[in-house]
Amino acid sequence: MKGIEVKNISKSFKDTQALRNVTLTFEAEKIYGLLGRNGAGKSTLLNIISNRKYPNEGYVSVDGVPSAENDEALRKMFLINEMNLYPESMKVKDAFKVTKTFYPSFDEANALKLSEMFELNIKKKIKSLSTGYQSIFRNILALSVNVPYVFFDEPVLGLDAYHRDLFYRLLIEKYSEEPFTAVISTHLIEEVANVIEEVIIIKKGEILKNQSRDSILENSCTVSGTISQVDSYVASLPAKAEVIGSDVIGGLKSVYICGDDGARLPEGLERSPIDLQKLFIQLTSM
Repeated sequence: MKGIEVKNISKSFKDTQALRNVTLTFEAEKIYGLLGRNGAGKSTLLNIISNRKYPNEGYVSVDGVPSAENDEALRKMFLINEMNLYPESMKVKDAFKVTKTFYPSFDEANALKLSEMFELNIKKKIKSLSTGYQSIFRNILALSVNVPYVFFDEPVLGLDAYHRDLFYRLLIEKYSEEPFTAVISTHLIEEVANVIEEVIIIKKGEILKNQSRDSILENSCTVSGTISQVDSYVASLPAKAEVIGSDVIGGLKSVYICGDDGARLPEGLERSPIDLQKLFIQLTSM
């Protein structure tokens, strides 16, 4: 079976429970958004999947094979995050050559081309790069490594608006030409909303939502009206509908609903779409 299966993963650090019984599947050739606030468990999950940390419970398999201490499975995955795994005195151009040694599919010519596009000086030492250019360096590695599963942990950290837009455009371009599984872990929802196909929302180590972006948005909405009208409507909602938040201004009230059936509203109420960022904020602030 193609894909990465995460089964019943739990992880704690002393008194902190980072992940609680997480079960997920990352299917082949899809773009996922792993969305959560700072400290939600995103980085811990990606580190466990890529075998940089070990779970207290559960397991991970890659294409049906357990990944723990399995070099063949690990070579199919590539994770970028804030951690620099290269000697800080190493130059960027030399890091590209070293990457080719560990990942034979690494496209050094593409990495050099992207370096020009991002205006990354490949003669600089990695330690001398600014925060933004360290992110760019890592993103170039990820966009050139050519493995089936690539994990981007906060990939636009320190990037200006132009470079963030360039990164997302290049990611989509690469995916369109040679589909692979990309997992973008971020708390910056608005920028990835139109890039990702699948949404995974994590809060305090637990998965709140795991479904396609289109389905989660199609079945979520804002209902607005007077306080009494809205409260009456909410009381009549079916059990599958979940009110995830509300706002009150004067005598008017808005509620945010997941699982709305789209039935005709009583007169005086208004239904409007809810974007992914607003949905995320309401879900993770509860």
